[in-house]
Formats: sequence, structure tokens, C-alpha cells
Amino acid sequence: MYFKSRVVALVLAALVAIVTTAFLSLLPDSTPTVMLVAGLLSFAVTYLLVYVTFEFLVMKEIGEIYNVLNKMRKKDFSFIEEYDNGNSNHPLKRINQEIYKYGINRHREIEDLKKLEAFRREFLADVSHELKTPVFAAQGFVHTLLDGAIDDKKIRKKFLKRAAKSLDNLDSLIQDLLTLSQIETGEIKMHFEHFNIVSIAEEVIDQMESKAEDKNLTVRFDSAYETPIFVHADADRIYRVLTNLVSNAIKYTLEGGVQIGFEVKSEKVLVYVKDTGVGIPPEHLTRIFERFFRVEKSRSKEMGGTGLGLAIVKHILEAHNTKVSVISTVGKGSTFSFKLPIGQSAEEMEEELEEERLELESLGEDNR
Repeated sequence: MYFKSRVVALVLAALVAIVTTAFLSLLPDSTPTVMLVAGLLSFAVTYLLVYVTFEFLVMKEIGEIYNVLNKMRKKDFSFIEEYDNGNSNHPLKRINQEIYKYGINRHREIEDLKKLEAFRREFLADVSHELKTPVFAAQGFVHTLLDGAIDDKKIRKKFLKRAAKSLDNLDSLIQDLLTLSQIETGEIKMHFEHFNIVSIAEEVIDQMESKAEDKNLTVRFDSAYETPIFVHADADRIYRVLTNLVSNAIKYTLEGGVQIGFEVKSEKVLVYVKDTGVGIPPEHLTRIFERFFRVEKSRSKEMGGTGLGLAIVKHILEAHNTKVSVISTVGKGSTFSFKLPIGQSAEEMEEELEEERLELESLGEDNR
């Protein structure tokens, strides 16, 4: 770049000096000394001006543009850290900034594509494994029956029950996958309404009671909630969230029990599900809401489930513009919580509507 700037400056300076000397030679009073001095001065001034202009205003910026493009071609995005968000009136600097921005966006796109590709591979592997387990189990039972065990009534009934259970697990897995897909694509719309979340939680407790009793556990409120707590959300989806959280808590609790609680804070209601289970190691807390992620895969498979419960919880709550949080201590238990906006009871909504009606009537009378 230095050599090219000097060559351009020398050529232009020489041309200007020749033109200046030639012009002075046309004047009658011009002496050779004057023409020589004028030619040298015009050469020096032109050379310095052209050199400085090209070197620091043009060639330097072009050099930086070339370096950025060269690094992008080599997939080296280390220059991103040097990116300057400042605006400039210099056209070449603006071009350089645009290339920087393009490089940043390209780098992010590449990183996102790599993550998506890794996620796709992992997801396909997980789905294949999860589908393979119940299919192979049912297939094994059916083939055993076809090979002759069907003649034994006792074995036939036993194997048919196991095959049916495997197919039920397969159906649950497919339904959960469809639910996740529909939530992500927006096919499932949230129907927001005002409802008493305490009564929803009571239904969840009643549903999970037998499952908890099978493990000698209890599912209850952390305290008596004698007055209703109204929230504004999709009642069916929140019921699914609580069901998944309580079911997950029962699955990983060996002794003690599961508690559901509420706490009203300003304009929000904090809902939490607390267990005395095995807890979650800190390094896994950021991944437990991923599809098919299990902290202990061998034990989780024995406990059943599709591995999609917490992923569904996450997506439903995100559709409510909130998120699920978890605090866990290994060996002591975990607490999952989320917030919902405070709702209104039917009486409160009627009173509000009545107030609005009276206000409109008073405005109508004033206009008369």
C-alpha cells in the first residue's frame, strides 16, 4: 500500500510540475530560475498532498477493507471484537463499517446454524431412541406370541398387557411431540381468562394423589388457602403445567412429599411446586428444560415419562410471557416456580363493568 501511494503521488506531482513549468514558460518575464523554483515547489506540494490523501484517507481504509474480506474468506471472525459502532462521514469508513456489520451478522448466522445443526442431530438421535424403545418392546411381545406363546392364556394376557403399555407410552410420546410442535408454530392459541388457580391446583392434587400414594408420598398445599387467588391465564395450559411439574416432582422424590404454594406479589402471583427429591446438580440446571434431557438417563428410563414434560412447561409459560425458574440442592430437593398476572373474580369484573356503564351514562348526560 505504501509503494502504491508513493507511485501515484510521484506521477501526479510530476505532471503538475510539468504543467506549471510549461505555463510559466509562456510568460515573457519568466526566467529559468523562476520556472525551476515553481516546478520544484508545485512538485513538492502536490506530492505531499496526494501522498497524504491517498495513504491516510484512501489506501489505509482500502487496506482495512481488504483485511476484513480476507479474514472472512478464511472464516476468521476475530476482527469482530474490534468493531466500532461509531458513525463516520467518510464514505470508505462507512463501507468498512457495513462490512464489519455484515461480518458480525454472518458470524452469528454461522454460529446459530452450527447450534441448530447440533440440536437437530441430537434431537433426531433422541427421538429415534425414544421411539425405538416402546416399538421394539411391543414388537418383541407380539412376535413372542406369534411364535407359539399365544396358546398359553396366562402368558398371552401378560404379554398383551405389556405390549399395550408400550404402545400407550408411544402414544404419550407422540402426543407430547405434537403439543410442543403446535405451541412452537403457534397452532395452539392461548385462551386467557380469569380463574381461581387454587381450585386448579386442587384438581391437580386429586389427580396425582394415587400416583403419590404408590410411592408413599403426599401431595398437598404448603398452607391452607381459604380464599381464592385469581390469575389471568389459560386455565387448561396452566393445569398442564402444574400436572407436569407435580408429576416430575413425584418421579424424583423418594421420601417426604410435594407441596404446591402461592404468593401474591404486587401485580403478580408466584406459583411454586416444591419437592424433597434427589435434587439437580448445578451443571444441569440450564439444560433440564431441553427435550429428552435427563440428569440420570438410566434411572429416568426406569421411572418412565417421555422426557418432554419440562420442555412443554417451558414453552407454555413462554407463551404466557413468563418463564419457569428452578432452585435445587442435591439431596434436599427442588423448587420450580413461575409468575402469572393477578386476575379478577366474576364479582370484581361485574363491578368494573357497572362502573364503566355508569361513567358512560354520566358522560352522555353531560353531552346533552
